[in-house]
Amino acid sequence: MRWLVGWSSIAASFGTAGRVFGQGAGRAAGQASGQGGYGDGGYGRGGHGDGGAPLRGGLADAAHPDDPGADAERTVHPVGAQLLWGDPDPLWAVGDWRPDEIRTLTADPADPFTRLAVLGCCGATDAELRRALYAARGGALRHLTQWSGSYTAVVQAGRRITVVGDLAGARPVFYTPWASGTAYATAALPLADLIEAQLDIGHLAALLACPDSPEALGDGTPYAGVRRIPPGHALILREGSREITGYEQVASLAVAAPEADAERAVEGVREALVDAVRARLTAPRHAPDVLPPYDPGPVPGMGPADRRAARGAPAPGVGADLSGGSASATLALLAAGLPGAPGSLLSPAGARLLAVTFNDLATPQGREAELERARAIAADPRLHHVVVAAAAEALPYAELDGPLTDEPGPSLVFAARERRRLAAGSADHFTGHGARQVLDAHPARMADLLMDRRRRHLLRPVAALARSASASGASGESLLVPLTVYSAARRLARTSYRAGMEAAAARLREGGVTEGSSGPVDASLAALTWSRPGPAAGWLTGEALAEVSIRLTVAAGRPPLSLRPGEARARSLLARHAADHRVFEQAVEVRSQRLHAPFLDNQVVRAARALPESLRVQPGARAAILRTVLSSAGVREFPPGWGATDRVPNETATLLGLRAALSLLLDLFASPLLADAGLIEARVVRQALIDAAEGRPVPLDGLAELVSMELWLGRLLARRGTCWTGTSAARRRAVPEGVPVHRPALS
Repeated sequence: MRWLVGWSSIAASFGTAGRVFGQGAGRAAGQASGQGGYGDGGYGRGGHGDGGAPLRGGLADAAHPDDPGADAERTVHPVGAQLLWGDPDPLWAVGDWRPDEIRTLTADPADPFTRLAVLGCCGATDAELRRALYAARGGALRHLTQWSGSYTAVVQAGRRITVVGDLAGARPVFYTPWASGTAYATAALPLADLIEAQLDIGHLAALLACPDSPEALGDGTPYAGVRRIPPGHALILREGSREITGYEQVASLAVAAPEADAERAVEGVREALVDAVRARLTAPRHAPDVLPPYDPGPVPGMGPADRRAARGAPAPGVGADLSGGSASATLALLAAGLPGAPGSLLSPAGARLLAVTFNDLATPQGREAELERARAIAADPRLHHVVVAAAAEALPYAELDGPLTDEPGPSLVFAARERRRLAAGSADHFTGHGARQVLDAHPARMADLLMDRRRRHLLRPVAALARSASASGASGESLLVPLTVYSAARRLARTSYRAGMEAAAARLREGGVTEGSSGPVDASLAALTWSRPGPAAGWLTGEALAEVSIRLTVAAGRPPLSLRPGEARARSLLARHAADHRVFEQAVEVRSQRLHAPFLDNQVVRAARALPESLRVQPGARAAILRTVLSSAGVREFPPGWGATDRVPNETATLLGLRAALSLLLDLFASPLLADAGLIEARVVRQALIDAAEGRPVPLDGLAELVSMELWLGRLLARRGTCWTGTSAARRRAVPEGVPVHRPALS
């Protein structure tokens, strides 16, 4: 786990280890060391000072009883933390950060309290960082978000602290009131430990009922009192007082904007994506921290890569997924073809990039075309192809033990399966996560086109839906698809935000949460709304749904970031996927490995938002855009079926894994914590598990979300560690009283 944490208050003393020195000083002397993370793992590193007149701050200045720094709670500090700068507003980095992932600089040696810290993979030069620091000191925050890579920027200008989040939400920022001020972090659990927060049951209910609706989730987290800043916003602290401001321009009026030039927009996506990949390739190469001293030698049926993966260590250098899809193939070919090849530490320039394909032997039917595309792409001489084959041992639900993540997420039930694939990858590994949410058009964008009077652009997507309905066997219904889809898009275009939220709230109160999305047409029609229930909403209790409906009703009175339904729903879907990807990274973490998702970078998201809606809604738009990106990079031959998508094999594997783990899942829901919280009825969920195992139509995605949240609650309550330590502070831990037992209301 890697996170940064800091705080700000009216008081100028927080008990950082040692003093902060005056002119020419950079850091406090001394540093805590030990085990970091969420109670297990991490490291510490020493700081230094270079003399000068002492200023206020540190334990040495907490001598008088009236000094707020004398409070015991101000002596706490993160376990295994690296102090980036000290009082009056200290900042720490916690976890296994690489040396090149932490960059700090000051505007002027004579002004040590105007400084910038950038944590993560950032492609900016020191000169660019310094210019952005000058701009941010004057209030121009957007300059901190326009570099390639994925990172978090923190700016200190005197007693003003600015923490900038990203556009997608993959690098969120959390905050909570603490010690007459505000503490902030890039993880929610450390702040929950700091204030000993209880569970926010209402947020957990909203996460199950309406996961794609930020109106229901708000700015909350699973921990009461810990808040999240929205994507595209920054947290500004002035001596502890909070302000949340947006740095990205958002059109809030439903008016027609000038049609963007399609070719120039696609060129912008190409440049942003190439820069994002180049930022990872130009970073220093890393080898796994702990490697076995020797290779045990040949093993029948196992190659060197298979033996390394069995030992649980990634390969040095750079690699990428190669699933056969257009997103992963684009990243693999770009990384392999850019100047400065992705060779390992010991390989010469020009070495081949390691491309990993997962072959699910348990469900071979239906994936033949996808695997064939992966083999055809891997024929490129710049790629070294490794196929990771697994059978029943890698099915979903196969291994339900795993690390504690910051928040719950549906990827917890697939973590063991994905970790097996990633262990065969490299120390820096590219994934195509986020391409669908960033480049594809949300069905609600058809309503935006109607609002802009661009009806002719709906012909091709509506015709594609009609063909899909005809291919599925509903030839009679396919004739009515164009009219049905057009009517739904027109109805959404004429529905105001307030009316849409109130209708969604009424739907939850009435219990109308069951959906029959059996094909692309049904899924598109269900998405043509301001808010819709999630796949797990059907198993929530009436009281839980009523509480979520109250959240939606309250949100109906607040204006959204955008009054255009397509744009608003697309942003919400991207934010939800970015949050799930963050949980995925934590759940499948392999030691010494970094997962890179360039499609979620600020510059790629910003370039994709410049794509005209008329281009987005066309069938195969994402594959066409990525084909253009690769063509400009010299790749002009593509295998048959490039850009095809098929989700049936994943559902098949999920169903097989659920059947194999049915007894364990029934034991898990014998007395579930979700039932204690009043969110579900245990017998109903157990019956749903049995129905799914017997092949009855049950939303498998909803069951995965329920199982994931139950697993997360169990790991959270079984946790013994804490993120904080101190000389005189009591042990701080989140959810000290466990899940509050729900008492049903009297009838």
